[in-house]
Amino acid sequence: MTRGRAQDPNVCGVTAAIAVIDGKWKTSLLWLLESGPHRPGELRRRLPGLSEKVLTQALREMEEDGLVHREVYDVLPLKTVYSLTAFGRELSELLGPLSDWGHRRLERLVAH
Repeated sequence: MTRGRAQDPNVCGVTAAIAVIDGKWKTSLLWLLESGPHRPGELRRRLPGLSEKVLTQALREMEEDGLVHREVYDVLPLKTVYSLTAFGRELSELLGPLSDWGHRRLERLVAH
C-alpha cells in the first residue's frame, strides 16, 4: 500500500489507518513510545535488527503522520527525543484490542 493512497479521502478508513502503521517496526515503535520519550539510540537498542536508516525513515513518517513529536535540544552533541503526540497515543490505545485479538488468534493456531 502506498502512503499516497492512505491520504486519498475515497479509501476505506481501515486502509488509511493501516497505512500509518504499515511496516515491520512502526507498531513496535508505538509500543515503546507509550512508556515515555526515547532517544533514537534507545529505540535501536530495544529493537535488535532495526537499522539506523530504517529507524530514521519510520520516525520521519510517523512524525509526518502526526503520531510522534521530535524534540531537538540545543546542546553538544545534539540531543533528539521522540515522544507520542495525543494523536499517536489515541492510535496506540486503539491498537490494544487488535493486539488482544492477535494473541487469541495465535493461541488458536497453537491449539490446532
